[in-house]
Amino acid sequence: MLNGTKAEIVERKALRINPAKTCQPIGAMYAALGIHACMPHSHGSQGCCSYHRSQLTRHFKEPVMATSSSFTEGASVFGGSANLTQALKNIFTIYDPEIVAVHTTCLSEVIGDDIPNIVRKARDEGSVPAGKIVIHANTPSFIGSHVSGFANMTSAMVNYLAEKTGTTRNQVNVIPGFVEPADMREIKRLAAALGANIVMFPDTSNVLDGPLTGQYKMYPEGGATVAQIKSSGDSIATIALGHFASHVAAATLETKCNVPAAFLELPIGIGATDRFIDALRSYAGVEVPAAVELERGRLVDLMSDLQQYFHGKRVAIAGDPDQLISLTQFLLELAMKPVFAITGSPGNHYEKRMHELLDKPVPEAKIKQNADLFELHQWMKNEPVDLFITNTYGKHVARAENVPFVRFGFPILDRTSHRFFPTLGYTGATNLINQMLNVLLDKKDRECPEELFELVQ
Repeated sequence: MLNGTKAEIVERKALRINPAKTCQPIGAMYAALGIHACMPHSHGSQGCCSYHRSQLTRHFKEPVMATSSSFTEGASVFGGSANLTQALKNIFTIYDPEIVAVHTTCLSEVIGDDIPNIVRKARDEGSVPAGKIVIHANTPSFIGSHVSGFANMTSAMVNYLAEKTGTTRNQVNVIPGFVEPADMREIKRLAAALGANIVMFPDTSNVLDGPLTGQYKMYPEGGATVAQIKSSGDSIATIALGHFASHVAAATLETKCNVPAAFLELPIGIGATDRFIDALRSYAGVEVPAAVELERGRLVDLMSDLQQYFHGKRVAIAGDPDQLISLTQFLLELAMKPVFAITGSPGNHYEKRMHELLDKPVPEAKIKQNADLFELHQWMKNEPVDLFITNTYGKHVARAENVPFVRFGFPILDRTSHRFFPTLGYTGATNLINQMLNVLLDKKDRECPEELFELVQ
């Protein structure tokens, strides 16, 4: 079953097999979890909400709370206004969140439910108590991906919450993109090391990687508070990390509150992290401390020491476009050759940017957006690679082709500790190097002749 893919490639126009993406509501739900005391709400059927919760729970190995409008046949025909109104009343009565973040699903989008109007009527009827907040994002699963769903909900935070009072605060907004809680924690650690005050939203650190205290909390300590997000309209600037997940929210904030935006790529590897550090230093008016320079120096030393293991290695990568763009730059810094790079998410910027990166150093590279793992597997059958980097869904391909495999991105369902180890920043690059080198050397040890099975590599 694992090796049922044929090497012969046939053009497919209306079929995706093992797409390298998942649906918008999952991204919207993840973004909503990055607001403190927020209850994500899925405006659709119970099945949709259950799938989105279970997928996030399997990845983070933490319980993910969310509510649903619980559509039945009647709501599917006549609309979900009554369902959402009753749901909001129940949510605030039973769970008492500070804010509810509503995201739509295929069903409610096809019906055409007017969420702002429904919420307005619900508030007038008393289903939404005074002082409580409801925001919404349109996230049908039949377009986009989990990345655009994350982007839409993050933009909704700006649209509904960001305010400009006229008094500029000594703080910089950071929109982190669809990354792990550990990555968001690493961004905050680097900012603190620089002495820069930041407001990061969404922020799932200490929400989906919190400590075991013996006491359950519906709303963990982490997450960006509503007050912090409101204050983003008075910040010095916004640093948006990732074109697909973060740029729209930063542009919206720039238009709404006249907060200048710096549009960067995810800080994976040396160059991208340098650009992030430099932008944060410049906006915050601080200097880069010796401790951060030492971190960078250690990474450079590690890359230099290990270049013999990485140089010229052919790599296939798949996953979210923002992560692949930055990962590609890091692989080039290691003198590796990303020969195949596919994402399931739509968006022409991905192919354009990847060609800018790869056309000269790796002219044979194959790059494709809105693609799937089946086609990538066919490429790998025809032109084998030395390393495969993607999420858990790539494990079948890696096993079939006997390729060293590094799990990276979303979702990772068959490993447990990824949410604690960043891939962003200098520390994250060190973690990635460790993972890549280990799987390469593990294969060498498994397959080398006995006379070459050495204690020292």
